[in-house]
Amino acid sequence: MIPSGISAWRSQLRKTLLERRLEIPANSLQEFRHRIDIYLQRAFPDLVHGVIGFCWPYRNEYDVRHLLAQLRRQGAVTALPVVVAPKAPRQFSEWPPGVTMQKGVLGIPFPVGTAAIQPDTFLIPVVAFDAGGYRLGYGGGYFDRTLALLDKPARKIALGYEMLFVETIHPQPHDIPMDYVITERGVYRRDGDALRFLDEPRGFSSPPCYAAEIAPGYFGETPPENPEKTGS
Repeated sequence: MIPSGISAWRSQLRKTLLERRLEIPANSLQEFRHRIDIYLQRAFPDLVHGVIGFCWPYRNEYDVRHLLAQLRRQGAVTALPVVVAPKAPRQFSEWPPGVTMQKGVLGIPFPVGTAAIQPDTFLIPVVAFDAGGYRLGYGGGYFDRTLALLDKPARKIALGYEMLFVETIHPQPHDIPMDYVITERGVYRRDGDALRFLDEPRGFSSPPCYAAEIAPGYFGETPPENPEKTGS
């Protein structure tokens, strides 16, 4: 049980940072996404060979879908979380573009009729992250329950913005630290009990060339009347 004082503090921090995130201008979000995309590609080239669990973007979160479209073309498998029951771990189901989608908790869509699969790498959004590599989410505890019950080890990469850093979220026993955190500044790795910054900002002369290749409806927001699974 989280002490009431810490719980209230975290709730207020969550509210404050969500409000700040919603105020980020669209052009800044695009620049942040561009930078994070490149850091992900540079730091984790093996993503193309594995199963990637990710989250549908929500309330100005970093949108990894464009990068994943490219990684799928190179061989990656992608999966989205499905909330199967209140306070239960999430199940991840394969997400190929064009698959039928339904709206779930908070109106966030999830794939219907695809196979359950365990990711090798989890790309996890944050409301806040701290110096110990812990993340603050939306308060439901779904990710902590999911990560605590994995059948096999998996890499945990948190994704967010520098403005979401706090010195500590006052982690509780159920909180699971991330292995890495990536922001528009660069890559952090958890060494021992603390994050260490690995990358330095540098030029971005080779932007990903995928935006024009993604047709309307590619992500499944408006599936056709008789949707069929399509590769990417």
